[in-house]
Amino acid sequence: MKLSTREDIEAPLSYVYGRISDFAAFERRALRQGIAVSRRSDAAPAVGTVWDISFDFRGRARKVEAALAKLEPDHALQIASQSDGLTADTQVELIALSATRTRVMVSFELKAKTLTARLLLQSLKLAKTKLTKRFKARVLDYAEMVEDDYRRGQ
Repeated sequence: MKLSTREDIEAPLSYVYGRISDFAAFERRALRQGIAVSRRSDAAPAVGTVWDISFDFRGRARKVEAALAKLEPDHALQIASQSDGLTADTQVELIALSATRTRVMVSFELKAKTLTARLLLQSLKLAKTKLTKRFKARVLDYAEMVEDDYRRGQ
């Protein structure tokens, strides 16, 4: 199952890239939401950096391993994740539309590796319209936050 969206942000490409590649900020945000996140190395994030993520979902403890698969400065990043028979691939691409406007394209693909995961994925596909709407709303909220922060910082 694949979800994708794009948003235009009134901020320069370098600023937007700096925000989407600020992994420490994402770690803090997840911790505030009750998600345990730990990076396996103390070095600055680079291709191969791995995070262990654990959280409760539908009454069960879940564990996810997320690895930074691609990191192209001022252009793109990709995170590959795996958990209990599911694999996920998240890609973020940036395009400079002008000196002060950036297009962000985000895609998320979920694949099942086990029968149990296939059943879960099938139930998610039934709610794909709702999930797509929520996914687009989250990306839009983040884009607006980045844009607002840029305006305040000028």
